[in-house]
Amino acid sequence: MRWLLLIILLTGCSAIPLSSAPQVDRVPEGTLDAVAARTSLAALPLATPGRLDGYVRDCEDGKACVFGQPWFDTDGDGCDQRSQVLARDLTGVERKPGRCGVQAGTLDDPYTGTQVTSVSKIQIDHVVPLAEMWRSGAAAWSPEQRLAAANDLRNLVAVSGKVNQSKSDKTPDEWMPPNDGYACSYGRIYVTVKAAYGLSVAAAERTALENALTTCG
Repeated sequence: MRWLLLIILLTGCSAIPLSSAPQVDRVPEGTLDAVAARTSLAALPLATPGRLDGYVRDCEDGKACVFGQPWFDTDGDGCDQRSQVLARDLTGVERKPGRCGVQAGTLDDPYTGTQVTSVSKIQIDHVVPLAEMWRSGAAAWSPEQRLAAANDLRNLVAVSGKVNQSKSDKTPDEWMPPNDGYACSYGRIYVTVKAAYGLSVAAAERTALENALTTCG
């Protein structure tokens, strides 16, 4: 450590550049590029997040189920959205006999930079959390609009269950993927969805997204 400090003093350097993780450029089809994402972010309406009054995601036992049945087959191709995301994001995919459901495959988890080889340990993340959609505009939507948004493949990414649980309903000012190399892609996906549905952003949320997009180069 002493020799490093000596080099700094002799060269006049005021700071040591930090190494950055390799960029992971894996995003759903339809995701904005970095330039378009920055432009779209600047255009999003700025607002204080609304309340969660009335937000009930659970569909069991007659509960409100405000975003509809999870993983609903919105495109009518006979394959639910979870299965479609798994088939898209995993390698070496094996489907259940005679069905579209995925029973095996390997995930290169973009959030952690690790591999997950058990499908049971993989979850599908809503990059823009459904609770955040509700707070930023979706509370006023029709049930049909909310169902479509909850199952929009642009907002769905396969990740490890553990990291998905750690994220929960947090926004980018509260949580970002542990893998720094995915910050750009995460920001692009998030802005794509917010812009597509005309959702608002909070000030801290916008700042965090601006920071994420600066890593795009």
